[in-house]
Amino acid sequence: MKNKLHTGELYLPNDPDIMREQENCLELQYDYNNTRPSESAKRKELMSRMFAEIGEGCYIEPPLHANWGGHHVHFGKNIYANFNLTLVDDTHIYVGDNTLFGPNVVLATAGHPLMPELRAKGYQFNAPIRIGKNCWLGAGVMVMPGITIGDNTVVGAGSIVTKDLPSGVLAVGNPCRVLRTIGEHERKYYFKDKRIPPLELEAPSHL
Repeated sequence: MKNKLHTGELYLPNDPDIMREQENCLELQYDYNNTRPSESAKRKELMSRMFAEIGEGCYIEPPLHANWGGHHVHFGKNIYANFNLTLVDDTHIYVGDNTLFGPNVVLATAGHPLMPELRAKGYQFNAPIRIGKNCWLGAGVMVMPGITIGDNTVVGAGSIVTKDLPSGVLAVGNPCRVLRTIGEHERKYYFKDKRIPPLELEAPSHL
C-alpha cells in the first residue's frame, strides 16, 4: 500500500505500516506546534526533521497542520506561512523560493473516489501539488490535488484552485480564474491607488 502513496493509484491509508510511519511524523509536528515564540532555533531544527526539503529563511507560524507533518513537502528558500497552514501531504508538495501563504491556506493532495462503495471501504488516491517561485496565496486559499501554479502568480483570498494557473497572473474566485496578467500597473501601484515610492522601486531585490 505504501508504494501507492505517490503513484495516483487507489490505496488504503489505514494500512498498519502507513499509519505507524505517519504517527512518527505527527509526533514531530506536535512538538513544533508546542514550541514557544522565543524558541526559533528549536523550530528550525524540527522543520529540518519534519520536511522532505526545507530551504534557508523559511518561517511557518504555528499551528501547522499536515497529514504527514511535512514529510512529503519540499520548500525552497524564504517561504513564509501564516497561521493554520494545512498541508494534506499524503504525496509530494513542491513550493518555490520566496512564496507567501496567508492564514488558513489549504494544499490538498488527497482525494477519494466518487463511487460510494469504494469510499465506504476507505480508498484514497493522491496527486502532487506544485507551486512556483515568488507566489502569494491569500488568506483561505484552497489548492486541489494535482494542481500546478506558475512563478510570480498571486491567488486572491478565499479562492479555490481547481485548474492549473500560469505564471505572472492574478487569479481569484471559486472556481479560481485568471483575472489579469501582472504587469505595468503593478509596477506603479501596490494597493488600489497607492503608488509605490520611488526609493522602493530603486531598492535592490532579493529575487
